Order: sequence, then structure tokens, then C-alpha cells
Amino acid sequence: MRPGDTVAVVCPSGPPNAVLLRRGVRRLESLGLKVVVGEHVLDRQELDYLAGADAARTADLQAAWCDPAVSGVFCCRGGYGAGRLLGLLDWDVMREAVRLSGPKVLLGSSDITALHNAFAIELGVPTLHGPMAACDVIAGDESGPEPVTWESLRAALFGPPVTVTGDRVLAPGRAEGVLRGGNLSLIASMCGTRWQPSFDGAIAFLEDIGEEPYRIDRMLTQLLQAGVFDGVRGIALGSWVKCGDPYPVLADRLRSLGVPIVAGLPVGHGSPQYSVWLGALGAIDTESCSLTGAMRNGEQAR
Repeated sequence: MRPGDTVAVVCPSGPPNAVLLRRGVRRLESLGLKVVVGEHVLDRQELDYLAGADAARTADLQAAWCDPAVSGVFCCRGGYGAGRLLGLLDWDVMREAVRLSGPKVLLGSSDITALHNAFAIELGVPTLHGPMAACDVIAGDESGPEPVTWESLRAALFGPPVTVTGDRVLAPGRAEGVLRGGNLSLIASMCGTRWQPSFDGAIAFLEDIGEEPYRIDRMLTQLLQAGVFDGVRGIALGSWVKCGDPYPVLADRLRSLGVPIVAGLPVGHGSPQYSVWLGALGAIDTESCSLTGAMRNGEQAR
């Protein structure tokens, strides 16, 4: 992206805090971006865990993606609800928008994993896994965003992404491949649907929040039995906030795949939150315990 580009802020999942949203918009504007906010972002409905009706959230997302004046579609927050939109989006219209205007940035994390995966399958475009406009690390502190998170987001949007370093190795080696994945719960929830994920030929990125180790075991077992990990080249494990000690079960379930595994990457929930491109070529190296990304056009990882 470039300063002066227009980004649209939408809310496909849970309802944002209005104060945090306003603060987040000002922070995005400080990057030189022009920010427009979706018509229904502050809607509410009977199901208070959703940011408005499914049709309204779908309309905001699709309108932003198909607007040729918009270079980026930034999500407000996660929570729950993005998966409910996948069957309502007009994928033919959205593919035509890509053909006419080229791909644009979809930014989000957590529940937005449903969109990351579906956009990869339906549109074939890279998307940016990173902090959202109304989240604490961007908008929560009046003194400014969390600095490491902010610099990583800026670099991912405007320049070469930074290398992300973890704190442990579960299986040694080096691997390159397209980075795919996101929140483990969402990846598991898409099994058996039209948008079932696949890590064939890819580096699998996984993270989660608030899941007990036995539930992590259950979801990984489901993915393994569904063949989602078939052909995977390597695994990059992000943050596991409020998940107890997840590493024994992660090692137990994933080492048998015989691929390199780096862990403890500050990507996902918590603070700081690094930004990484999904759908772009990446590399993991257990000697440096690092994940190196690429620009969204698929340049060689470096």
C-alpha cells in the first residue's frame, strides 16, 4: 500500500467498542491512509455477540471489496460471526472485482481466519493476518499503539515484512512454502465444508486463545484425520494465550508429520502481535527459530 490509499473498516464478526474504533481509525489515518467506515459497523441485533445482521455485515464487506477506490479492507475485531457470511457473499462478483481492480489487502485475525481461508480458496489472493482497528494493541491505550505491533503492521503494509522469531523448536529443519492457516478453532470448524482448508505444499500457521490442551488435542486430531495436514512442509506455531501449557500436546500431535516446527512466535493473540501474509511464500528455519515472510505478490522469502 501507499500513503493516500483508501481503506474501508468493516466488522464481519463481533461488535466493536465505539471508543476503541474511533481511536483505531485515527491511528490508521496517522499512517497517511484515508479511512472510511462501513455503514453497518456499529449495528446491533438480538444476538449481541454479532455486529449486526448477517446480511448487513455481508453487504459492508462485499461493498468494500468491490469498490475500486478502496485498496484495503480492514476488520474491526474478531469474536464470532465471520463464518456465517461465507455462504452469503457473491464470490463471482468478488472475483470480478479482483480481475478488474487487482487484489487488495484484507486485514484481520482470530475469527477472521474464516475469511482468510475462504478468500484463498475462492479468490486466490494473499491476505494479511494482523491486528485489527478496534483491538487493544492498536487502540486500547490513549498514549499510542503497542510499538512492536504497530511497526510490524506498518512494515507489512508498506514495505518488506519483518522476520518473526519464536522461543522454541519442536522439530528441527528448514522449510519453504506458502503460509496458510490462522486460528486453530476456526480452521477446525471449516472441516467438512466447501471451504475445508488444506496445508498441502504449505507452511501451516496455527494459534489460539482460551483453549484447554485437551481441546487443542481434539481439534488437531480432527485436522489430521481429515487429511488437512497431508503434504504440509513445515509448521509455525504462534501464541497460545490462556491455553495452559499447550506444547506437550502440540508436540505429541504434530511431530509425527516429520516436518520442521517452530513455536512461540508472537503472532495471534496477546501482545505484541506481529503481522504475517497468508497466501504468500514464507520460510521457517529452526536454527534461528524464525518465520520469514514475503510480500503479498509472492516474492521469494528472504
